[in-house]
Amino acid sequence: MNMTSRMVLGAALAAGALTAIPAQADEGPFMMRLRGVYLDFAQKSDAFSITPLDGATINIPSDAVTLNKKWIPDIDLEWFFTPNISSELVLTYPQSQDVTVAVPGVGAVALGSFKHLPPTLTVKYNFMPGQDFRPYVGIGVNVTFISDVKLSVPAAASPTGATLPLDLDSTSVGFAGQLGFDYKFADHWFGNVDVKWVQLGSDVKIKDTGDVVTKVHLDPWLLGVGIGYRF
Repeated sequence: MNMTSRMVLGAALAAGALTAIPAQADEGPFMMRLRGVYLDFAQKSDAFSITPLDGATINIPSDAVTLNKKWIPDIDLEWFFTPNISSELVLTYPQSQDVTVAVPGVGAVALGSFKHLPPTLTVKYNFMPGQDFRPYVGIGVNVTFISDVKLSVPAAASPTGATLPLDLDSTSVGFAGQLGFDYKFADHWFGNVDVKWVQLGSDVKIKDTGDVVTKVHLDPWLLGVGIGYRF
């Protein structure tokens, strides 16, 4: 084979290699998403008895403490270490939640509210990089910061109208799992559907003494839909 033939063959092989490069080759390692997320709490709590300042004991059954379900926004930052392996950080701003308790003989009574900031970090496996449809799974950790706690056993729950201020743990650390997919509908642009389960719980305490009244197991499902851009 002469030199010209070798050059032609080499050019042909190079062209073939270039056309064989997956579609994600023109995509950078960084992706950002904006999502609307429906926050659906497990609403699990231990049974407990509590005595307001007047000494009248109130017996509360299990799973009587509930939080409101709501839509929240989040921003998602993802870095691809390889076409298949990436890490995702999910952020939002502090969210306010209303808390109620079902008191026997009284009904649903408002306990108050608190705020929580729940950043989540996961490591993901992306099954079909380079395709339009790109499913993934992920595992990681959630750290929830709890603040602005304004909770108390209200007068409506006490036979004599006494109140008792309550408090929550300042942080919760737990497992996070996710399942979802991206769908490429234009250059760099993706639609996204994402489902996460987060382990989240807190002790409910008497504010003045720190005594634990009960433990709530919130463990929310986060059902998200949004749009992403891969740089």
